[in-house]
This record gives sequence, structure tokens and C-alpha cells, in this order.
Amino acid sequence: MRVVLCGYYGMGNGGDEALLAALLQMLPPPVTPVVLSGNPAATTRDHGVAAYPRKSLAGLWAAFKGAEGFIWGGGSLMQDATSALNPLYYGGLMRWAQLRGLKTIAWAQGIGPLQRAWTRRLAYTTYHQCTGVTVRDRASAAQAANWGVRAWLSPDPVWALSSMPVPGLADFPAPRVAVSLRSHPWLTPDRLANFGEALANFQTATGTSILLVPFQASKDLAIAEAIAPQLPGPHQILSLTDPRQLKGVFRGVEMAIAMRLHALIMAAAEGCRCFALSYDPKVTYLAEDLAMPGWEMAPKADLAVPSDFALQAWPDSVAAMTQAWLQHYANGLPASPDQIQSRVDRALIHQEMLQRFLAAD
Repeated sequence: MRVVLCGYYGMGNGGDEALLAALLQMLPPPVTPVVLSGNPAATTRDHGVAAYPRKSLAGLWAAFKGAEGFIWGGGSLMQDATSALNPLYYGGLMRWAQLRGLKTIAWAQGIGPLQRAWTRRLAYTTYHQCTGVTVRDRASAAQAANWGVRAWLSPDPVWALSSMPVPGLADFPAPRVAVSLRSHPWLTPDRLANFGEALANFQTATGTSILLVPFQASKDLAIAEAIAPQLPGPHQILSLTDPRQLKGVFRGVEMAIAMRLHALIMAAAEGCRCFALSYDPKVTYLAEDLAMPGWEMAPKADLAVPSDFALQAWPDSVAAMTQAWLQHYANGLPASPDQIQSRVDRALIHQEMLQRFLAAD
């Protein structure tokens, strides 16, 4: 069975590449995957699968030729917070696949935010017409239920992604703390300056080595490069393209401070203490699920999660930031082995549902 996989692939984002790796790991053996990618050559090189340009009509036509299935491959694809073009692109491809009679799967989805009436209508229609739907958080499950869409709720598939050690990382001095930030309007220059100063104070107090881990070079690397000169102790910018190695970074890390959802998932799955910097409800919901400390980056007027879910507000002072991290470093706990195994086991429901949805009629 030829199946087209559609997501934010080939765009240099470690989290989305991890979702693709997890999806490929979970596909039933009879499936021949074909990936729509922003960089088909890199996708073929890194994942060993056929890939076509995601925004080329010729590429789309070639990918869909002979296809029997179409999968939205994980993540918050149907959301218009970053751009109204997202639901237009992903929803348009899903509707095209449905009109062509393909088996269509919305897999490991984070639904929303959907701020426009037309994007909500498009999402409603596409999800209703899917062969099957799985979601990765309670808020998405609630939205699907509100729409009358049957959806299976399981943790993000990256919980179950296998990890690999990073060559040479064992030589980097321990104890280690990983930091993963991304560009965002709420990460203002003043906040970034305070963050860098607080991280430097934290490093001095703890004697830790700092790993700056950009998940998407185009959005994260400049931030890592801005922080690095402020750090008084051992530090390294670690840019990796293999999602299994990216997850493996956190094997030997004592604590992770991260904005990126998949940095927090990978760190938690590898038994690392986590401190969340939430720019998006998906990060807040993960923090709530694991009782993970952290801060909301959104101004109160822009807060998109209910108050009972919200984390503490971003601190105004460098001293408060440093103290919060020192407290968590000294007294915080990682997810327990039982918590981790439970989420890994439940994440495999995404695999079971793929087998069910793609089974022959």
C-alpha cells in the first residue's frame, strides 16, 4: 500500500523530524511511505524513504500517483495562530485525498488554535471525513468530541521514539543542563537578556555545563549564539539533524529548560528534570500532565489556556529566574520510570490505530 505522509517535514525542525521518524517506526510493514518534504533529498538521506517537494504541483501529483492512503503525520497542523495558510495547505491536501477516495488519517494531532471561522469549518469537515483520528492531548480530544469526531487520545508518539547516543557527548563535562529556546514575539530582547544573565548566574552557582540545543536552526540558532558568550563556564551549541540522536542528548542531562515541546518530551522520556517555558497551549498541557514547573510567556490578555491549567507568569527579575531554576535543580524530580513507561506504552496506541485504519477492507 502506497501512503503519502504529510507534515512539516524537511524544514529543519527537529521536533517534526522526530514525529516523522516515529511515524515511520510505527507504520505497518505492508505500507510503502512517500513523504511530502521541504527538502526531499535530505528526507531521503535522513529517513531512507521516497520524498517529493511539498509545494510543487508536479511533486504532489507524483507523490499521490497510485497512492491508497494519506496521513497527516503528527503535530499541530490544523492551526492558524502562525499563519492562515497552514489549514489551507494541510486541509486542502486532506480534502483532495478524501475526494480521491484514499484512506485518510489524522495522526497524533494537536488541534488548534483555530481563530478564524473558515479555518474551524475546514477543520471540522476534514476531521469528520477521515478514516481515523488520533490526538495527542486532552484539549484536542475535547475539541474532537465537541465536533462529534471519534478520536483516540494517546501521548505524543515521540515518547516511543527510540534514542541513540551522541558521539563524543560523554566527553563534555558533567553535570549537564540543556537549554532549548526558539524565536517568538514573546521572547523579547529584554526577556532574552534577562534569561542569559540568569542562566549565567545559575551556571556559576551549580558548576554545570550548558548544552544549547537548537531544534530548528533558522529559528533557534541565533538565540543560542546570543546566549553562549554570556556563559562563564563550559558550554556548547549542539546542532543535530538525526532525531534519535537529538533525543539521545538528554540521556546524560540533569535538567532541561525548554520552550520546544519536543525538547521537553524527549527530556522527560530520558529521565531528565524539566522546566517549561510555554509559548503555546501544547507546552502548558504537557507541563500540567507531568506536574512540570515553568512559566507562561503570554501576556494575561493573550493567554490561550484556562486559568486552572496556566503556569506561573514569566518573572520580572533575573534573581527570581535564577532562584526558580536553582530550586528545581536541587529539589525537583524527573518523571518516574512508571510515568515514563506508561506514556511510552500509551503512545504505541498510535501504532495500533495505524494498523487498524490501514487494514484492508
